[in-house]
Amino acid sequence: MNRRSFLAAAGAAAVAAAPAARATREPQASSRRARFRTGLVAYSYRQALQAKTMTYEDLIRIAVETDTDGIDMTVYWMPGTSDDYVLPLRRLAYKNRVEIYSLGTRVRLAQPTADLREAQIVELRKWMDVAQRIGATHIRVFGGSKPEGATLEQAIGFAAETLKRGAEYAGARGIILGVEDDGGITDFAKETIEIVKRADSPWAGMNLDIGNFRPPKVYEQIEMSIPYAVSTHVKTTVALDDGGGRAPCDWDRVFAMFSNHGFRGYMGLEYEAAEDPAVAVPRHLRRLKELALKYSA
Repeated sequence: MNRRSFLAAAGAAAVAAAPAARATREPQASSRRARFRTGLVAYSYRQALQAKTMTYEDLIRIAVETDTDGIDMTVYWMPGTSDDYVLPLRRLAYKNRVEIYSLGTRVRLAQPTADLREAQIVELRKWMDVAQRIGATHIRVFGGSKPEGATLEQAIGFAAETLKRGAEYAGARGIILGVEDDGGITDFAKETIEIVKRADSPWAGMNLDIGNFRPPKVYEQIEMSIPYAVSTHVKTTVALDDGGGRAPCDWDRVFAMFSNHGFRGYMGLEYEAAEDPAVAVPRHLRRLKELALKYSA
């Protein structure tokens, strides 16, 4: 086949494939084999990072010691964003074969005016630049609270509009945005999924936090969210369906759900329980690794 014939055939194939590419945005049951990677979410050590008794370099060391695949950095406690800080950290992660796969930001999507939504986009673009330099391919954002005077439906619309615009910029840089279910308008799976669906972008999904849904039917909410998940936070407890507090999360049940959906991605530990993180986090990370291997098989 000559060059002209090859290009013509390739163009026709691309046109034919376009509907299929769009269809990948829609959730569907999958029989494909799951593939899990384990992560350490920096928020697990929030007190130590805030007090500066621990650094992100320490998180890389913990990941190595626990055979954890990557870290999800929370930008709140980064000492700087210049190349003098970011690039050596990227090099350290690479030399230790630990992926800095995600950055968690303070971006809140549900803003009631165009100017406020634009301000969030500006903030997001700043962190996209940092993500590219540090090697992260995923950025976490939040729905935020329902603006005063707005209905929930309006707030979802604001959030979806901001997410859609953000995803356009993110996609141009090869970065995926994940809306975390974390209070406000994302207390429940239904509304969080609706934001993602309305944004309608292959560069936007959910950062599915299994421990943040409000009751009832918490495990059902987790499962209905899996097809939209682009990254996951794993908590050690979940809310009881009767609203009477929290109970240990059944990780086997959760991993089985993700496996049945053919999920491929990070399961990052975000530890928030009372036990000292220095003791509890490494133990939970090793358990996470066991389950990732078990359910990837």
